[in-house]
Amino acid sequence: MPQPPVIDVAGPPDDAIARAALDAACRAWGFFHITGHGIDLSLRTAVLAQMREFFALPQTEKHRIIRNDTNVWGFYDQELTKNRRDWKEIFDVGPAESEGPLAGARPQWPEALPQLQETLSVFMDACRIVAHRLLTGISLNLGMPADALGAAFRPRDTSFLRLNYYPICADPAPADAATVPISGQLGINHHTDAGALTILLQDQQAGLQVQRGDRWYLIEPVADALLINIGDIVQVWSNDAYKAPLHRVIASSHVPRYSAPFFFNPSYATDYAPLPSACSVIDAPRYRAINWGEFRAARAAGDYADHGDEIQISDFRIGLATSGAAFSRS
Repeated sequence: MPQPPVIDVAGPPDDAIARAALDAACRAWGFFHITGHGIDLSLRTAVLAQMREFFALPQTEKHRIIRNDTNVWGFYDQELTKNRRDWKEIFDVGPAESEGPLAGARPQWPEALPQLQETLSVFMDACRIVAHRLLTGISLNLGMPADALGAAFRPRDTSFLRLNYYPICADPAPADAATVPISGQLGINHHTDAGALTILLQDQQAGLQVQRGDRWYLIEPVADALLINIGDIVQVWSNDAYKAPLHRVIASSHVPRYSAPFFFNPSYATDYAPLPSACSVIDAPRYRAINWGEFRAARAAGDYADHGDEIQISDFRIGLATSGAAFSRS
């Protein structure tokens, strides 16, 4: 079965060979594995081990730090994707917010695991460094200066880390199920990631699938590698040259799975639109400008509860009458 490429990113971000591989992967897959990323094995092992400890806590302990409609950070076990319940538990960690679309959000930590905060904070800092290096390569590949896209992440990005636990499922949807299964559960239903880049640390249990054409392909974990996928923001910047991949997670009837995606997101004030270098007279801009803060707030509300159709970048396509018009700035 075809698999996303493996790219060695140990060299400088402007390395011609790595940049060519990155460009090809973004065009063909939207997913790729990276080695030479510089995140120590000991740190990755600690994240996975403490993740297992956290999800093994009694439900009463986890529910003491449950997230709600005013605080998006914490434990949750009823999340929706595409308005369908996922077969998973999550723990989200992000920055405290006193203003903006997520005002009132604050990290919550389990008292039973005092070391978890430091471990995850160090891991998030390491992921942020990797993400900026990848962003430099993408910026150059899209015809922009090396640091052009990095401006969207200053003065403060809004990235966050999620811990995922996929328990054993008595009724999993088959691996070859339709995008919306007729029966059975999915770990996560089909979606694209809303932000710029996702850096995924995972155990060695395969479960993530990506859609190519009309087929779903299982992505096999690669030892010592991190799995990367581009998100909707990169798709908009590239004017659809780089497509954010549609992906999902299958559930298992015999083995649990753990993963930790770091979602690399810009500042809430960022307005993103197709880059001038990605457009031409023939290929005009395909999207209106989108404000990340407003988009993020709408997506968070849809994940927490069934609040109508989930907002998508397709709502901002130029020339279409769309439900997302209320979220774009004139």
